[in-house]
Amino acid sequence: MPFSSDKEAADALAASFKTLRQEIGKVIVGQDEVVRLVLTAVFSQGHCLLVGVPGLAKTLLIHTIAESLDLSFNRIQFTPDLMPSDIVGSETLTQSREFQFVRGPVFANIVLADEINRTPPKTQAALLESMQEYSVTVAGKRYPLERPFFVLATQNPIEQEGTYPLPEAQLDRFMFNIQLGYPSYQEELNIVKGTTSDKLQKVGKILNSAQIQEFQQLVRRVPVADNVVEYAVSLVHKTRPNTERAHARVSQLLEWGAGPRASQHLIVGAKCNALLNGKYSPDIEDVKAVALPILRHRLVRNFKAEAEGISVEQIVKDLL
Repeated sequence: MPFSSDKEAADALAASFKTLRQEIGKVIVGQDEVVRLVLTAVFSQGHCLLVGVPGLAKTLLIHTIAESLDLSFNRIQFTPDLMPSDIVGSETLTQSREFQFVRGPVFANIVLADEINRTPPKTQAALLESMQEYSVTVAGKRYPLERPFFVLATQNPIEQEGTYPLPEAQLDRFMFNIQLGYPSYQEELNIVKGTTSDKLQKVGKILNSAQIQEFQQLVRRVPVADNVVEYAVSLVHKTRPNTERAHARVSQLLEWGAGPRASQHLIVGAKCNALLNGKYSPDIEDVKAVALPILRHRLVRNFKAEAEGISVEQIVKDLL
């Protein structure tokens, strides 16, 4: 699918995005913003953390997106007894008395890490290298992962017993923290009607691996005006309490702010958001469109903010 120009490729990406949303909409009712953000992460080479109460179709959403993309897909159900080798794989002794590496479920284009906070930090950390380096190391040997590679993790925010909150280093690897809410009354009516009959909706495959990688490179080539980059970096600096550029309210309410990776994600996410909306270069509105899911999991509230019930979302909206 070689394109004669970046403009032609950009138009093809916008058209593919529209088709993808239509295909995913056959199975997933509503959740338009969630679908938009997950697809933005896919084209931006990012990973997503989906947070929501049980029954909101987090797993079904990821599975449906994987079906619409002609990519390999594996699901890992995280449990307290899961070991790192259950994710990355392990060396086994063959009949010829030689060690052979048996690949784990992380060797797929899309990996669904279901209920990632239900497993201990040792196992959570097994995903760190794969998410950042696109490889795993077993017995001193490095095994590269096939590209494109995405980790889409789900998390249940209600239950605290028997869970292991993700450490900041792991959270920072996720481009987006996406919160799923309850469907509206009409949406739930459509969900019930669609899922309690014998009709099965099939999702067509819209893009393959080569096309996705080409679009990922296109996103990186999108030009950005200096004022947009300055706005993104300035926004991140405002989140860092007790620094020169810190927002006054931030110094009162936050313990820690966002790091440089947030600035990088803001620009790449803004580039992709612009392309998906038919624009050839991002503006400040595109930065704002991706700011909340990028900053949500990178800001740590202090005791004052928690005691007064001030959420991270409120703080980010104040900064915007």
